[in-house]
Amino acid sequence: MSDYLKNSHWITNLSCHVVWATKYRYDVLQGDIQHRCRDLLIQICNSENVHVLKGVVSKDHIHMHIEYPPSLSISVLVKKLKVRSSRILQQEFPKLNKQYWGRHFWALGYGAWSTGKITDEMVQEYLEHHEDKPNSEKGNWILE
Repeated sequence: MSDYLKNSHWITNLSCHVVWATKYRYDVLQGDIQHRCRDLLIQICNSENVHVLKGVVSKDHIHMHIEYPPSLSISVLVKKLKVRSSRILQQEFPKLNKQYWGRHFWALGYGAWSTGKITDEMVQEYLEHHEDKPNSEKGNWILE
């Protein structure tokens, strides 16, 4: 059970693939900006108790495969990652202010896909065979 996050009230293995892009898909994540962006994302994840399984900082977008606690929603996490990294990158690299005059470094929105060690089919199979006798009820629920 070393692959699980746990405390006294829960045990989980929540993981997700998250992607977002720079505004206008400008190729600005290069050199020192790219390295600093990576470091900032790691720091923010550490402060939020999020474990980065794998991350890629491309020239115009970010990919992160993360494991996160159940107390944190993906939308809140991505907002924190984008807001904090944008503010600090624009402070530390004044040349970004010329391209991003509206102080918005990241494009609106993001993509997120759940990942894990089991598939939907595995869960369905488990639930179908959870009890020995067939369920007389119709629908998606099994009544024991």
